[in-house]
Amino acid sequence: MKKLFLSLLAASALLSLPSFIASPAHPTTAAAVRKAGPETYAVQPQLSTLGWVAKKVTGQHNGTVPLKDGSVQVKGNQIVGGSFTFDVAGLKILDVTNEGMNARLTTHLKGDDFFSTEKNPTATFVITSIKNIKADAQGNNAEVTGDLTIKGITKPLTFPAKVGVKDGVAAASGVATIDRTKYDIKFRSAAFFSDLGDKAIEDTFTLNFNVVAKKDARS
Repeated sequence: MKKLFLSLLAASALLSLPSFIASPAHPTTAAAVRKAGPETYAVQPQLSTLGWVAKKVTGQHNGTVPLKDGSVQVKGNQIVGGSFTFDVAGLKILDVTNEGMNARLTTHLKGDDFFSTEKNPTATFVITSIKNIKADAQGNNAEVTGDLTIKGITKPLTFPAKVGVKDGVAAASGVATIDRTKYDIKFRSAAFFSDLGDKAIEDTFTLNFNVVAKKDARS
């Protein structure tokens, strides 16, 4: 009887333990623990533009290159990355109105003296970093760095840009200056050929861009 009484007493004591004793915590999901990753915004080629200007001693030419496709990585209201493919084979010259001259010059630019588009129809740019800067007179508020590939040759490129994200739309605009000789485009370059006179073509050309991307429903 004494043993039965002690057993009942012990059971009563256990049942009366304070209710705040912690119960085993439910495992927290990995998604809740890790910080939200960047979202993917799909580039809108029909809303984006890429223009080029190339200068020579006697003047200059300008045109466009179609943006084929691409994506932008967005975290919060900041662009943090992106990759873009350009249809170099689809480049156009806008300032030469004579059809015959335009066709000849376009063929030359697509040939091996310049972009070799039969072998390398596209060029790519992959963002490796974006640094916020104080906005300048042109509204550029970021310094963009990435890898530009032309003719299968990849070189780093840094340029200022105006970037922003609002209401599911990411946009970037600016001007990048490119040294064509780094991509084995040396035709009439004074750095490689002497006595060119007024036939010399500047080693650098500029790309003015306006890229628009929208939030990808799959992200």
